Amino acid sequence: MHSERTPRGGVKGWTLAVDEESETPSRAGPGLNPRLRLERLGEQSLHPAGAAAEERQHQRGKLTARERLDLLLDPGSFIELDRFATHRTTAFGLDDRKYLGDGVITGHGMVDGRPIFVFSQDFTVFGGSLGEVFAEKIV
Repeated sequence: MHSERTPRGGVKGWTLAVDEESETPSRAGPGLNPRLRLERLGEQSLHPAGAAAEERQHQRGKLTARERLDLLLDPGSFIELDRFATHRTTAFGLDDRKYLGDGVITGHGMVDGRPIFVFSQDFTVFGGSLGEVFAEKIV
């Protein structure tokens, strides 16, 4: 995936992509095959802050938010909600630092066959700090 990243790993504006049908650069919005756009956003949402941030988390002896959920939930039972949500803040230069999921993974799954709702803070995104969209996702 070709995306314009800010110095700290966030995506600046829409994700940049190449339309595979025409092989021309386009925004991951109008003009890009909708299925392809959704697939690329889905891939990006799995590692919103990038591999380097995840590696730092591992070097500290910590698991990522998704790894923690994988350990908690029954295999294959997790359904993620609001995967593509991003913050709406423009203060402090944050308009150029948007991460899919806004630093928290929310959804529902099963633990020992029992249904639960769950969220996991992603410390690779803004240190796991809580913002407006983050709070909306967990309430």
